[in-house]
Amino acid sequence: MPAVIAALVVLAVAGYFGWRHFERNEMPAPPVAVTTPAAPAPAAASAPAAEPAIQHPVEPPASETAVEPTPLPQLADADSLVKELLSDLLTSKNVLTFLQMDGFIRRAVATVDNLPREHAPLMAWPVYPTPQRFTTQRSDAGQDTIHPDNSRRYLPFVLMVESVDTARAVAVYRRLYPLFQQAYEELGFPGRYFNDRLVLVLDHLIATPVQAAPLAVTLVEVKGEVPSTRPWVRYEFADPALQSMSAGQKMLMRTGADNHQRLRAKLVDIRARVARR
Repeated sequence: MPAVIAALVVLAVAGYFGWRHFERNEMPAPPVAVTTPAAPAPAAASAPAAEPAIQHPVEPPASETAVEPTPLPQLADADSLVKELLSDLLTSKNVLTFLQMDGFIRRAVATVDNLPREHAPLMAWPVYPTPQRFTTQRSDAGQDTIHPDNSRRYLPFVLMVESVDTARAVAVYRRLYPLFQQAYEELGFPGRYFNDRLVLVLDHLIATPVQAAPLAVTLVEVKGEVPSTRPWVRYEFADPALQSMSAGQKMLMRTGADNHQRLRAKLVDIRARVARR
């Protein structure tokens, strides 16, 4: 399903393969509502404001048989069905390796919504973090850069993402869409349409610039008497322009130029299938 793949493309890269961001960014945080410029106060006799128009509607899946489709379970009871559908799409092995199935739809929706923001809290991720560590190398001039070996570790995941049949993923997404929509509204966005948010997030991620040169990083200093026992989670980009990018964009850039381009191709494919042409 596109929302799942969009989240996996960036989150599994960061969570499954290391450098999970500076520790202060791992703390859970409540969702932040999308803000819009304040509008002038309406006249007393004006009509109520109209709900924002849906830009990218998700059509119900076409029925290929005369048999009525099986009703969807309640959102709180959907994990078994979601696991079954994802195991068929990704294989059971990949589901067990990568995915956190407890409350999966809520996790995927929260994560997709967080990707363009400054933080994508670890506690909401639909993937398991890995014990593998982010590594760097230091030049003769004393500058740390991301070690080339990091990009090699991403390759099994990249191959898995590329193997997913996007058309089938979209069909699963369409079938389960009412649950994604419900989870999005419960997250704090009543009246908003989740697929519109998904398309916006995909556009945001697709626009992430591919970095051909080795990326310079700096180790954030931690002040205090308690020593840091996990320095590998305290790196930030040395370039302020890169460090100021969103959580999702920084995760993509960490994969290395080749992996980034391949993952971007999958995001473009997803976008073409979930957005109104």
